[in-house]
Amino acid sequence: SFPRRPGSWHSAPRSDTEPMHTHDHTHAGGARREQNSDSRRLALALALTGGFAVVELVGGIAAGSLALIADAGHMVTDAMALALAWMAARMATRPADAKRSFGYHRFQIVAALINGLTLIGIVGWIVVEAVERLFTPVDVTANLMLGIAAIGLLVNLAVFFVLHGGSRENLNLHGALLHVLGDLLGSVAAIIAGVVILTTGWMPIDPLLSLLVAALILRSAWSLVKRSAHILLEGTPEWLDVPQMRRELADSVPGVRDVHHVHVWSLTPARLMLTMHVRLEPDNGDPAAVIRAIKRRLHRQYGIDHSTIEIEYGDCADELPAGA
Repeated sequence: SFPRRPGSWHSAPRSDTEPMHTHDHTHAGGARREQNSDSRRLALALALTGGFAVVELVGGIAAGSLALIADAGHMVTDAMALALAWMAARMATRPADAKRSFGYHRFQIVAALINGLTLIGIVGWIVVEAVERLFTPVDVTANLMLGIAAIGLLVNLAVFFVLHGGSRENLNLHGALLHVLGDLLGSVAAIIAGVVILTTGWMPIDPLLSLLVAALILRSAWSLVKRSAHILLEGTPEWLDVPQMRRELADSVPGVRDVHHVHVWSLTPARLMLTMHVRLEPDNGDPAAVIRAIKRRLHRQYGIDHSTIEIEYGDCADELPAGA
């Protein structure tokens, strides 16, 4: 049997004689609706995050709390990340044109990469700030810190659930979600630190918990950067075993002698592209039927809807000596 793309939906098996449409407009319409839904989620998350950043900044200035002002700056950074993600989501809905024949879907991946790198930069800032506070403790107004952190937790929970309901395969949305998760963990850490400071007066708890949160954020951010960079470098999807796919197509599709020069890459994790050469048996007189059968299997078993297949009967033209 064929390996199936993780997290993808597959229809019931169909016979190779059933009619097939190369471009599934129902699927395209569903994808467009999903993109619009993700865009609305990002806009709501941006409004909530930006609004609370203003509240936290005003509260920090009123209390004379550097910690709260610094966290407000962090929230502003996250609001900018959400704005970038929202812009990328809107751009992805634009149709293909003469200059962008594949459309604008890659804007989402670029935004995810930028957000991942931004998160790593924020982690570096948190670590430096935390180390400085370990050596030079800063007095914290625990009551105000605890109150604003509690409000921040509620806001971040709301934003988290708004984004968490979006597409699981949207790296852009995932990058924005990681920013919000960082804020959520920061709010939890601030609440714990506020309680400890109120009950014991032990100030080092604040930077120590900040370092723990930074480590958790770094792990997720690094994974996001690697996945985004892999897609931008036209990497083969991690779950796909290309040699196995070649063997199984050659064994299961009548008339196919071998499959070679296979290239598979992603516009986004949900939009896969493929090119391949297929050598047919000499007595196979219906290459169009073979192409239809292969495309049907690529769609049903791998979720690949855009493929270009070159049919050959003899030697591969790309492997012939120069001038032959």
